Amino acid sequence: MNSATVSPERIALRGDLLDFVAEPGWGEVDSAAVRFRPDHWLLVDNGRIVGAQTQAPDAGWERHDHAGKLILPGFIDSHVHMPQLDVIASYGTELLDWLNTYTFPAEARFADPAHSQAGANLFVDALLAHGTTAAVVFATTHKVSADALFRAAQQRGMRMITGKVLQDRHSPDGLRDDVIQAERDCVELIERWHGVDRLAYAVTVRFAPTSTPAQLAMAGALCAADASLYLQTHVAENRAEVAWARELFPEARSYLDVYARAGLLHRRSVLAHGIWLDDADRAALHASGAQIAHSPSSNLFLGSGLFDWRAALAAGAAVSLASDVGGGTSLSLLRTMGDAYKVQAMAGQRLTAWKALHAATRGAAQALQLGDEIGSLEAGRVADLCIWDWAADPVATRRMQVARGLHERVFAWVTMADDRNLVAAFVAGVPRHRRGEPAVRSQLA
Repeated sequence: MNSATVSPERIALRGDLLDFVAEPGWGEVDSAAVRFRPDHWLLVDNGRIVGAQTQAPDAGWERHDHAGKLILPGFIDSHVHMPQLDVIASYGTELLDWLNTYTFPAEARFADPAHSQAGANLFVDALLAHGTTAAVVFATTHKVSADALFRAAQQRGMRMITGKVLQDRHSPDGLRDDVIQAERDCVELIERWHGVDRLAYAVTVRFAPTSTPAQLAMAGALCAADASLYLQTHVAENRAEVAWARELFPEARSYLDVYARAGLLHRRSVLAHGIWLDDADRAALHASGAQIAHSPSSNLFLGSGLFDWRAALAAGAAVSLASDVGGGTSLSLLRTMGDAYKVQAMAGQRLTAWKALHAATRGAAQALQLGDEIGSLEAGRVADLCIWDWAADPVATRRMQVARGLHERVFAWVTMADDRNLVAAFVAGVPRHRRGEPAVRSQLA
C-alpha cells in the first residue's frame, strides 16, 4: 500500500481475536495468559482499538467481515537488517566469513541515497507483507541509510526503531566511520527523527569487535545523555566471534561485559543472539532490563549454535523473537517461530505456540517499553494488527479440521502458515498491505 491510503475513522473487523493478557508459562498448553475471542468484532476508532464485542456494530462503523479468519496483533521483529535483503540465502559460510563475503559488499552500496531509499521502501513493504508492523532494524554505517529507513517508515505510519551503524575498525573501506563524525551523524539523526511520530533512534553498534573502545564510550555517552534512546547490537552469536572479542577486550569478564563497561547495557538495550552466555551474563541482563533478540533461523543457517531460552527465562532475562534477515532466511516471524521450536527441541524442550507468539507480540512490546502502545488487542492500543487465514492449502485445511483443542490448532497454524496466509496488515488502523494487490517491486539497481 502507498502512503496515500486512508482509513475511515471508525472501522469494525470481524474474526477470531487472539492475543495475550500476561506471559504464558514455559510448557503451558492451557494458559490463562491466552485471550481467544472467536467470532468477535474488533472496534477501531481513529487508529486505536476501543473494544471488542460479539454483536455487529451499528451503521456508524464501517464493517469488514472476516468471519472464520484469525486476527492478531501485528508482529514485532526485534532484530533485522534493512540492507541485507540482497544476501538472504547466501551459501557456505559462518558468521565472520559471511560478513566479509556477502554482507559488507551489499551494505557498501547504501552510501548512495537513491539506493538507500529504494532499499528502505522495499524493506518496509516486505515487512508488512509478512505481517510485521513494527521492528528494530539495523541500517548501515551511512547516515543516508538511516534517513531513508526513517522516512519510509514514517510514510507508512509504522513503529520503527533504527539508527546508523557504528563501526570504526576491522571493516572494509566504505563502511568504516570515525568517532567524531559518527557522533555528529548520530546527534543529527536523533534531533531529526527520535520521538517524531512513531519513530525512535537506536544507538547501533554493529558488534564489539568492529568498534574501538573510544567509539563504544561515545555510544555509551549518547545513551547516558538520553534514557529514551535504544541500543542495538550483537552479542555472543558465534564461538569464533566470542574468542575474537576476548582477544580485543581482555579486561572484560565476558563479551557482554564489554557493553556493560561502556554503559550500553540498560532497559532499552536489544542484544541479538546471546547464544554463548553464562549465568553471570544472564544475571546482568536481568539486572539491566536488557533483552535478547532470539534469531533461530539465522543461528541455524549460519551454524552459530542453539540458544538456551529456558536458561534466560530462569534468570529473568527478557527474550523476544527476531528474523535477523539476511542471516535469517525469511522475514516471516511465523517461519522464525517454527525454527525456534526446532532449536528448543534439540535441547529436549518444547516451545509452545503461546510462548512463541507472545515473544513476537506482547512480550516484545513490553521488552521495548512499548506495551502501552502495541503488542495486544487491548482497548487503547494502536491498531497495528493483521488478519490471517487459518489455512492456505488443502493439507493445512485438513490439519485444522482434525486439530483437538485451541493450542493444537494454533500450533499447527504457527508451524504451517507463512505470508500466503496473510489477508491484510493494518498500521494504526490503516490498511498497508492487502493480499492480491501488486507485489512489492524493487527499484534497486
